[in-house]
Amino acid sequence: MTKTTLTMALCLALAGGKALAEGDPAAGKSKAATCAGCHGSDGVSMTPIYPNLAGQKEQYLISALKAYKSQERKGGNAAVMWGLAAGLSEQDIEDLAAYYASLEPGS
Repeated sequence: MTKTTLTMALCLALAGGKALAEGDPAAGKSKAATCAGCHGSDGVSMTPIYPNLAGQKEQYLISALKAYKSQERKGGNAAVMWGLAAGLSEQDIEDLAAYYASLEPGS
């Protein structure tokens, strides 16, 4: 294997078979109303116990939402997130992640 081929194979493996997430930020924005209650309408929380989502890395958000959905992520407000993430489809997760990743932190 060449270095380039090996790098591409590693990226695909780490991304679960996808080179990049395929979320649609516009679709994510339309699905984010529930998130706004804790994380702010622009992804910036006004309450210190809830993290800001604006500007987070897309793959991180996908990973976090999947971990909440499977109840693998624990601590903090995980129990609340388990219930909210339970009804999200794979596409919902990718769309929400794309939306919040597209926002400027602190916007």
